[in-house]
Amino acid sequence: MSTEELAELLDVDPSTVRRWRTVPPLQGPPFIPISERVVKYATADVERWLSARRVDPRAA
Repeated sequence: MSTEELAELLDVDPSTVRRWRTVPPLQGPPFIPISERVVKYATADVERWLSARRVDPRAA
């Protein structure tokens, strides 16, 4: 998925997603640099990243 698609999924601005991958400390899901101007995200990587951030309120 594109930066814009990921941003829409997460309900954040695309600039937030760009910042996650460019400003230390790096954050966000793993990304795939296709070229200098094109970055993609694998759906499986995004799903794993979201699962790792999951908080179970009963266990918190």
